[in-house]
Amino acid sequence: MTTQSTRPETDTPGLRFPTGFVWGAATSAYQIEGSTLVDGRGTSIWDTFCRQDGRVVGGDNADLAIDHYNRYREDVRLMADLGLTAYRFSVSWPRIQPDGSGAYNAKGLDFYKRLVDELLSYGIDPWLTLYHWDLPQALEDAGGWPARDTSKRFADFAATVHAELADRVKNWSTVNEPWCAAFLGYASGEHAPGRREPAAALRAAHHLNLAHGLAVQAMRAQNPDSQIGGCVNLYAISPASDSEADQDAARRIDGLQNRFFLDALLKGAYPEDVLDDLSHLSDMSFIQDGDMKTIAAPLDMLLLNYYSRFTVSGAPGGALSAAAAPTDSGSPWIGSEHIGFVNGGRPVTAMGWEIDDTGLFEVLNRLADEYPPIPLYISENGAAFDDVIGADGTIHDPERVAYIEAHLRTCHAAIEAGVPLQGYFAWSLMDNFEWAWGYGKRFGLVYVDYETQVRTMKSSALWYADTIRHGGLLGRAQ
Repeated sequence: MTTQSTRPETDTPGLRFPTGFVWGAATSAYQIEGSTLVDGRGTSIWDTFCRQDGRVVGGDNADLAIDHYNRYREDVRLMADLGLTAYRFSVSWPRIQPDGSGAYNAKGLDFYKRLVDELLSYGIDPWLTLYHWDLPQALEDAGGWPARDTSKRFADFAATVHAELADRVKNWSTVNEPWCAAFLGYASGEHAPGRREPAAALRAAHHLNLAHGLAVQAMRAQNPDSQIGGCVNLYAISPASDSEADQDAARRIDGLQNRFFLDALLKGAYPEDVLDDLSHLSDMSFIQDGDMKTIAAPLDMLLLNYYSRFTVSGAPGGALSAAAAPTDSGSPWIGSEHIGFVNGGRPVTAMGWEIDDTGLFEVLNRLADEYPPIPLYISENGAAFDDVIGADGTIHDPERVAYIEAHLRTCHAAIEAGVPLQGYFAWSLMDNFEWAWGYGKRFGLVYVDYETQVRTMKSSALWYADTIRHGGLLGRAQ
């Protein structure tokens, strides 16, 4: 597939990114691979979740997804056509360890060896994420992330994968978005395993952080040259007003969403105010001696995912944002269930998420100002829109182009301001299974016809290829 330039000729000044800036795109195993019943793969919590009535919009599941397990060579060629210098993907824990522990499944691991070899043959750097939410069901049956032993099992899994692939994969991240895995999985029930147990969610959050630290230790012991990072999803948080209630709401949500994970990974301690907010749920005895030192194991980089801003209110009856859960679920905001999320009046994506690139600038500068120096990478950034296939078979998505361009301009401004930002990964490479939303929301640069599995580059893909080829933005998209 060719990638003709879609960039208009304008007089807008261009923005060049530094030499060596990483230009990538990202996916996750469960959302794209399919082949859930082949080559010895075990059952994941998402397989189980999708088979429960009312959990996923339309009753969708990822048994086939976009068939990446069989079509990975075609997909890597698409990456090469885009000019990607890096591809961030995750490995499926139940594909490699069907029951979450013990000897690895050779056929499952061989798939990732083939994928990595294919990427390297095109000069694309593989960035491997060890966990993107597909916990083996056997481990959930044994207690899941609220159980401390799951952290140890994850460290063993990380060591297994790292031992087999570290000779070809340099860049590693541990747990993708632990906030989601803990609080959407165990508090709101919006994500697998679908539990609504606030105290268990708090234990899960700590054990996900601990799993990260134990995995870092295990991989460092095997190959100290590997570049290892954690991955968090961050939001800019604004109070709806200057009132005391709204200011406290912003502090609370910032604490649970951002600081609980950042402070643990980069400072080795949980914020005292957050622990106070949660003291009615637990005495925190699950935090054992040495845990925080393990969690704060030195990192080579921090990966951050950014999509939107939260505007919050602690006042009763605050107007709720349109960004609601797709199915019936509880609140993920343990200890702060009273807080309302207010519509800030900004344009929104098809997910109902407000578009605000200025929030990304705030997040990046906060990391540079408030935390120890560390190289940063945007590991996910993108938007779902209601893509329409034109009469000529093309998919014109100017809203997505505008979204990505605005955020790349913000990335450039942050770099100019001294933020050590070294790469950007668009989410996502292709349309795929969007968790509890099923197949109804499309984030991809590449359109996927779910009936035929035909891939078609959207205009955003062509624009992004042009941006990569020129090493930056040559003019404002029209």
